Amino acid sequence: MATDQNRRKAIKHILAGSAVVAAGPALSAFTPAEKKEKDSMTSLKGNIKHSVCRWCYGGIELNELAAAAKEIGLVGIDLVGPKDWATLKKYDLISTMCNGAEISLTKGWNDKQYHDTLIKNYTEHIELVAQAGYTNLICFSGSRNGMDDETGLKNCTEGLKQIIGLAEKKGVTIQMELLNSKVDHKDYMCDRTPWGVELCKRIGSPNFKLLYDIYHMQIDEGDVIRTIRDHHQYLGHYHTGGVPGRHEIDESQELYYPAIMRAIVGVGHKGYVAQEFIPAAADKLGSLRAAIKICDV
Repeated sequence: MATDQNRRKAIKHILAGSAVVAAGPALSAFTPAEKKEKDSMTSLKGNIKHSVCRWCYGGIELNELAAAAKEIGLVGIDLVGPKDWATLKKYDLISTMCNGAEISLTKGWNDKQYHDTLIKNYTEHIELVAQAGYTNLICFSGSRNGMDDETGLKNCTEGLKQIIGLAEKKGVTIQMELLNSKVDHKDYMCDRTPWGVELCKRIGSPNFKLLYDIYHMQIDEGDVIRTIRDHHQYLGHYHTGGVPGRHEIDESQELYYPAIMRAIVGVGHKGYVAQEFIPAAADKLGSLRAAIKICDV
């Protein structure tokens, strides 16, 4: 004769089996590819909007990179100009940081001789970015070429103020990238956060921000987390990269990215974080997946 305990076990097994049978049609409704995509999208925590820089994967065709980005759970790809936006849209991705209006890293807003060209380029691109439904457009200070900080600030302010009204009207944020002048971009002017913050204050618009490149600023300043906490209201976008070498952001380099990402989340950042390291491993997309996992705090 069965005991009450045995009956309870039997009922439990019957109910569990019924649940599996009932769930069968629902589980089989997803193809393996669909389930893989669904799992990848839901596995990210949602605290950070992840992206990746196009130029770091120049050896990979854009369609392949876009497909991988979508599968990993990224929202878009950085530094993609108008000619490639249609490809991103095919994969339901966005250009998280648009480019194409700049002349170069060395010829920028700090030199008045380039203002006419830059104003024309940025006026056109602000319109294009807004029409595409995107919100960010990169810009650069240019090289010093013997220019002092104050003159550079005055020149940048004068030039950028001539386009910032249109940017405000169209909902586009112009973002000047901070680059190191010690290793990669000798003589670049916007190489310190305080200089960039002062430029933001002089322009005085919520549509002008700094693109804080963690790799570059670790080289020229260090003190990354304190800087993010102290100046986050002026930092509209972030780039990653392993120091030294700008390769994978794993334990092979000196920065601890989980803590940096927690600081970014902690200050309430609502923009994007884009991976901008140059993969050294043979499996470049594997390195990208690993980096997203490290940064998804």
